[in-house]
Formats: sequence, C-alpha cells, structure tokens
Amino acid sequence: MPYVIADDLPEEPAGLRFRRLLDRPEILQMPGAHLGLAALLAKKAGFSALYMSGAAMSATMGLPDLGMITVDDVAWHIRQVVRASALPVLVDGDTGYGEALNVMHMVRCFEEAGAAAVHLEDQLLPKKCGHLNDKKLAGADEMAAKVAAARKARRHLYIIARTDAVASEGMDAAVARARRYLDAGADAIFPEALTNREMFEEFARRMPGVKLLANMTEFGRTPFFTAAEFQAMGYAMVIWPVSHLRVAARGMEELYASIREHGGTHRMVDRMQTRAELYETIGYHAYEALDASLIRTVVPEAMPQR
Repeated sequence: MPYVIADDLPEEPAGLRFRRLLDRPEILQMPGAHLGLAALLAKKAGFSALYMSGAAMSATMGLPDLGMITVDDVAWHIRQVVRASALPVLVDGDTGYGEALNVMHMVRCFEEAGAAAVHLEDQLLPKKCGHLNDKKLAGADEMAAKVAAARKARRHLYIIARTDAVASEGMDAAVARARRYLDAGADAIFPEALTNREMFEEFARRMPGVKLLANMTEFGRTPFFTAAEFQAMGYAMVIWPVSHLRVAARGMEELYASIREHGGTHRMVDRMQTRAELYETIGYHAYEALDASLIRTVVPEAMPQR
C-alpha cells in the first residue's frame, strides 16, 4: 500500500535509513525506479531501497544520457519517488552539474527532495554511459574536490564516488583514484564498467573494508551476475539501473505497433495491468477515503461485449 496524505511518514532521515540497510549482512539490492508508479511496484515486490538512473530520467524526457538534464529535473523525479514509496533512494548525480559549488547545490537540492544517497562520477562533460567508449576523465584532484564539497554540504546524505578509470587508465589507477576519493570524504566506491569476475574480485580485494557498489546493467560491458554472486565477490550494493525502462519501452513500442496494425488495443489487453490492479497499486481508495463526502468509485469488472 502506498503512503497517503494522512499517513505518518518516516521521521528518521533517509540517509540514516540507507546506512542502516547497509549494516545488514546481505547485499542491498536496488532496482531502477525513477517514477512514482515504478517505485510503488518495486516496493510491492519487496525491495527496501531504490535507484534513480540519470540515463532513465533522460530517456523518459526523450534525451540522451549526456549530462543534459538539470538538478531541478532530477529533484522533481526524486520527490515523486520518495512521496510514493517512502523508501531510501540512491540517486545518480552524474558529474555534479558543474564544479564544487554546483555539487554543493546539488547535494542540498537532492537531500531536501528526500534522497538518501547520491553517486558522483569522475568523467568530464559531455559525460557518457559508463559502458560506452572514449570517456574523458577529470583529474583525481578535481574529482576529490567535488567529493569534499559534497561531504561539506550534506546533512545525512550517503556519498558514493564512482570512478570510470578502469577502462582508460587501468586497475591500478582506478584503485588509486578510489582511495583518493575516500580520503576526500566518500562513504563508498562505485567502480564502473568492470568486464569480468576477476576484475570485480580484484577491485574488492584491493579495497578492504570499503562499501562497494556494483552496476548490473544490460547490454553493457559487465556479464550477467546475480546479487548473490556480487555479494560473494565483496560488494555491498547492486543496482539494475535501466532495466525497468527497457521493459516498459519495449511494451509501449509493441502497444503502439498493435494499435496501428489492428486499429485498437484489443490484441494487448491481456498484457495490461487492469484498472482494479492499478487502483490497488496507487492506493486510489485510500486517498478517496480521506474525504468522507466522496462516493466510493465502482470499478468495472469486465469490458462490455460488442
């Protein structure tokens, strides 16, 4: 059941709730959910934290993941996901939307919107998906300054530093950068675009005692691993950043093709969430009950026959 206007929301700051989840022995699993409805469905499935991908938000707006969206765009998504689910949310902060002062502004905006955690990456603009080629990296000192700025600006926000250095500078450089970012104030490290089990294990072995985030994106450079496999390799968190968007986009594509071909949606009805199921997901009647003067809506049980 979603939270409704009259419900008591969690009083503990989201960042502290996120830290408590990381204190559990099992790996923290965070599926992508950048829309309120997606957040409700992920919560219903039993997840205790969510991830918001910049690529997913950009694609939803019809834009490529090249650092084109703004802090306000992301904060709008954060507010709806947090309002809908009240779950701790890790947010993709890209490169921080500028230099140190911009990073501080981003941290304050995201935390005020309800975010629990953010990750910053050491790419230069225009940034790319971490699994693409020809990424340009910022200097380690420049990235460390951003991490320090984020640490200074945060109240409870959990800060994860992402490094894309493995692909262009090698494992030694990536480890050195990660240690520099930890010294600057990062709470955890996200090594992006590792390409095999041995690389994941080596990075974890060389970062003892550090909370690590693994990215299990499809159609990238990382083979498929399960959450249990990542945990065995030494990782505390795993995200599936754009999986929900990929499935939804393919579903919409097939729907539009079916309407165009058959002149209606009748071939796709068995693929749809029913009105009753949707209303249950979004708590329609719970909201309706807040105003006793409203008449309870009667949901049609079946489509009329022609």
